[in-house]
Amino acid sequence: MDTQAEQSERDRSPEPDAGAGGRSRFSRTRARIASVLSWRRVLTGAVLATVALLLFSSYVVQPFLIPSRSMEPTLRVGDRVLVNKLAYRFGAEPERGDVVVFDGTGSFVREDPDANLLTGLVHGAAASLGLADPADTDFVKRVVGVGGDRVVCCDTRGRLAVNGTVVDEPYLYPGDTASRVPFDIVVSSGTLWVMGDHRSRSSDSRDHLGSPGGGMVPVERVTGRVDWLGWPPARVGSLTGTGAFGDVRTPGAAHG
Repeated sequence: MDTQAEQSERDRSPEPDAGAGGRSRFSRTRARIASVLSWRRVLTGAVLATVALLLFSSYVVQPFLIPSRSMEPTLRVGDRVLVNKLAYRFGAEPERGDVVVFDGTGSFVREDPDANLLTGLVHGAAASLGLADPADTDFVKRVVGVGGDRVVCCDTRGRLAVNGTVVDEPYLYPGDTASRVPFDIVVSSGTLWVMGDHRSRSSDSRDHLGSPGGGMVPVERVTGRVDWLGWPPARVGSLTGTGAFGDVRTPGAAHG
């Protein structure tokens, strides 16, 4: 009797060998599942990051792409500025000299009832991240007059006066005067009189004197104050303030 063969037969495993092919298929399946899960994690992370950026942009700081020359030399075409949306959230209001971003609907532009809502939302999201030009209703200008101010232009040297005080504006584009078009207005309560620093290239409150709002922007339409330059790298930093309006009296003092 061949006892060795018999022993070998008894010791044989009762479970069939899956073989190299079976193990290979299992490994490939496991790799595909891991790859799908990995992509899902990446996609989920990207969505969450985008949502977080949109929320931050909506309530704290919003990038804003400068599309025109109206604020030169302070802001240049292609600059990306950071708008402080908390600047006027807790009782503070825009002051003379502030550079602000605002929604010009109803003051600088008419409302468009036929505007595509979905297209507007997509463009607004891209613009709020600084990836697209701002909406046609968004503007960036400098506050020259606040509610109650009397703004008059111009004296013999091409300067404007606020509440009887002549203002030298060092931020104006070289060669520009305060305005080529004379005006004498009193700013309505709760509104702003705004102008671009490049006066000869700026469509601002002066161009809307005949509009229903008289060229004045409601304070509630202000998105925020431009406090920082975020791009290009050579210009990154805080936006320099101005003391041009430091001697201007309050409206009551001017007319009292």
